Amino acid sequence: MGWLKENKGNITLNIYVVPRSSKSEIVGIYNEHLKIKLKSPPVDNAANEELIRFLAEKLKVSKSNVNLVKGHNQKRKVVELNGVSLEAVKELNLLL
Repeated sequence: MGWLKENKGNITLNIYVVPRSSKSEIVGIYNEHLKIKLKSPPVDNAANEELIRFLAEKLKVSKSNVNLVKGHNQKRKVVELNGVSLEAVKELNLLL
């Protein structure tokens, strides 16, 4: 899975975000990225904050365990997860 990498106990996700959607949801895989639609617009960091909140909720972890590492102003983002099992992350793909 190109969108998912495990490194030294941390998990890294490559995510493609579609802001201003009708609802927030995981759509599928798009060019080696997990594609996620978000309701929030890409203004004043709103989409980034919603992405972190959305992933934390889906993975049942604290928002502090979800860190946006790269792509703050882009649709392609890299998110690092701490304290999350690889199995829980793989289930994100099963939610499609």
